[in-house]
Amino acid sequence: MSKATIPVFKLYGDALEWPTPDLLHSESIPARSRLHHWEIEPHRHADLYQLLFLYKGQAQVELEGQVRVLDEAAIQVVPALCVHGFRFSEDIDGYVVTLAAPLVELLHQQLGGGSAPLSQARSYLAEGDAVYLNSLFSTLQLEYQQHQPGRDLQLRSLINLLVVWVARRQLQRSAGAQITERGREQLQRFNQLVERGFRQQPSVEQLAHQVGVSVATLNTLCRELAGQSALQIIHQRLLLEAKRDLIYTSLTINQLADSLGFADPAYFSRFFRRLTGVSPRDFRRREPAVASATH
Repeated sequence: MSKATIPVFKLYGDALEWPTPDLLHSESIPARSRLHHWEIEPHRHADLYQLLFLYKGQAQVELEGQVRVLDEAAIQVVPALCVHGFRFSEDIDGYVVTLAAPLVELLHQQLGGGSAPLSQARSYLAEGDAVYLNSLFSTLQLEYQQHQPGRDLQLRSLINLLVVWVARRQLQRSAGAQITERGREQLQRFNQLVERGFRQQPSVEQLAHQVGVSVATLNTLCRELAGQSALQIIHQRLLLEAKRDLIYTSLTINQLADSLGFADPAYFSRFFRRLTGVSPRDFRRREPAVASATH
């Protein structure tokens, strides 16, 4: 889809006009995405910003042609004019808050210090704040739907809390970006350990101990330098080997699962489908290379 043909929507996945006089709009992710078969095609907003909060389930997020999978609680910031699309799992739980440009400008002014956390397309994992953030978003959603006294003040208070959370995470990420050479060496050591032992499916805790850092530090290194959590890196290495075996060997699914450290073939199949969207057998059938490998 060319830039010229990318639709400009007034709201999240919709061409409807702004429904209320409010400078923000709130709705649950299932409420809108279910109508579109869990997929919102790439589009952009001319003067709207969005905070997408994923609480449970999985979201495939496309931003300016780059795709990332979120399978942990997280906030995704989508600034105005950013081309974005989503594909959600059917068990998705979360919210989308859309903010008009004048409100965003005011929020950024209030933060001061030149901070503009809603102007960059970034995702921030909720980690220990998942329940807290879900409480804020769900309260905001409830308040938005009702018309109680002080509604506008309550909505502004809740969005202030959310934007401050994003701003603080942005500052933490900026500070974390100043990673020393020692950090790069630690990540390299982690990758070596994963390569040597991924078939045994070591825990993140075990690998962090071998590297000589805490789990939190290891995850920070992985996210800053590799764009994934430590567990995601392990899973991606397992997935790569599974794909290779499916294409280039005649191992049965049970044999393949056992060789990769899965005690239960059914669990391996669920793992593979969750990361690829297809079963191991369907993946093997559609890859032509397997024909020569199995004859």
